[in-house]
Amino acid sequence: MNGAWWVVRGNFRARDRPRTTHYAPGLTQPQPALLTDIRSRAAYSEGAGIYRIVPKAVAVPQGVEKLQELVRWAAATGRALVPRGAGSGMAGGSVGRDIVVDLSQGFRWMAPDWPGRSLWAGASVTWADVTAAARPFGLRLPPDPSSGAFATSGGMIATNAAGPRSVRCGSVRRWVDAIEIIGADGEARRIKRGEGRWERFALSADQQKLVEARFPKTRKSSAGYALDRYARSGDELDLLIGSEGTLALVTAVQWRLEPIPSDVAGAALGFGDLERLAAAVPYLVALNPSAVELLDRTLLDFVREAGTALPEGLEGLLLIEFERETAAAARGVVGDAVRGLNDQTIHVATAVDRAGLETLWTVRKLASPALARLPATQRSLQLIEDGCVPLEALGRYIAGVRAAAARRGVPVAIFGHAGDGHVHVNALPDVTSTGWRDALAGLYGDAADLLQHLGGTPSGEHGVGRLRAGLLERFYGPAVMALFRDVKETYDPRGILNPGVIIPAPDWTPLADLKVGPATAAIPDDIAARLREVERTAGWATPKYELARPDT
Repeated sequence: MNGAWWVVRGNFRARDRPRTTHYAPGLTQPQPALLTDIRSRAAYSEGAGIYRIVPKAVAVPQGVEKLQELVRWAAATGRALVPRGAGSGMAGGSVGRDIVVDLSQGFRWMAPDWPGRSLWAGASVTWADVTAAARPFGLRLPPDPSSGAFATSGGMIATNAAGPRSVRCGSVRRWVDAIEIIGADGEARRIKRGEGRWERFALSADQQKLVEARFPKTRKSSAGYALDRYARSGDELDLLIGSEGTLALVTAVQWRLEPIPSDVAGAALGFGDLERLAAAVPYLVALNPSAVELLDRTLLDFVREAGTALPEGLEGLLLIEFERETAAAARGVVGDAVRGLNDQTIHVATAVDRAGLETLWTVRKLASPALARLPATQRSLQLIEDGCVPLEALGRYIAGVRAAAARRGVPVAIFGHAGDGHVHVNALPDVTSTGWRDALAGLYGDAADLLQHLGGTPSGEHGVGRLRAGLLERFYGPAVMALFRDVKETYDPRGILNPGVIIPAPDWTPLADLKVGPATAAIPDDIAARLREVERTAGWATPKYELARPDT
């Protein structure tokens, strides 16, 4: 297989690779094939976040040539393009009013280099596809987003995605050696790690100092263009990773892989006090875990209702995983973790192998199904779901979100990646109650104020999308925001790539275009029901154009 190109469609593989065609300058581009019927447009009106925005049209390009044609046509006509993978993004970056470009289907090829521990993957290839291909060779792509079953390579690059193992392996940025893109002019380029700064954009010494001073000091962030990384590395790649489809369209990624560690062990540690839980996190991080996950009592209540046996009085549960080269080392560090926190915990369970750890983490996997069983009047809305704070502020952030939610009368479920100070919050309003939208707006503002006060960032791994774009100037200041606009102008002078994402629209309103409530955009009832089922079951791998079929 080394050196061969493979197309991946279900269980079928055939040798192929999309080829790039260069058009003569000034060549008139014919209008590409677009889906403009209401059913197709409705099927792409929602993603995993809070919005429903019906686009004017949908494009599903099959390969690089067709995508180039589409981009050149858009540049010539001034039409905006909204790139989209599986649609599982939480921040609204994959929905928009003009032309949604479905990149989840036409770029499903892989080219492995197992001796070199790397793999080229088309933008449509998921984390699960990469993992399945690499595992027989003892390799893996370490960042493992919880959405890995359907998270596409292009989508992961767009948001600088991360997951439970980010406490050790970081976000996907660390594991990208190169990408292939289509720029806003329709030209194809390959950008490799180590090639240096893009000649058309450079930061002065004073601008680098400004960036260093203004960027958050959190362990991870996916908010805005990564000028901090770019200033340190000098790699254009770092500008493009996390740019949410606003600078270029990613068509392929060269992933760097690592050997799967030989042994694993872990523990579940329950705390009766939030302050003690938060204080335990730096101690655990110092032991070099691969994951430190948080399940707050607001989520444990839902999991307990699903039948999981958990003791009463838990304010939170930490799930810890340690990967080591020997079983003795893995078991030994679990012992260190348990003994070191013995006087702080009220519940301890351990696992000394992969099977045991899988059982131990069952409680984490029950969270989403538990939330899916909400009554029909209650919705899980990802409104403030991606805040990240310095580790020392973790307890204050959780306590502050709890207090704000109680004050606003909005139930919440809190969980996240405690080892990074990264907290996901699902708001669970009763959408039939009076004033629920005002309550959500108040909670949104409270959380933004809290994150800013604690030195945090509004996005740890999901991007700012449309939901948080208007917050960036508050967190970075007008001078850095001006640099963000310079980056956008340099790459996309016509403003055709995902407008309103990262650089907010002039009329930015975070709670406009909600997918629930009386003001929700009208779409066919059966399409709405299918989208709700996709959301309820996390069925994002389903091609959305299939939802438009009358017999689906």
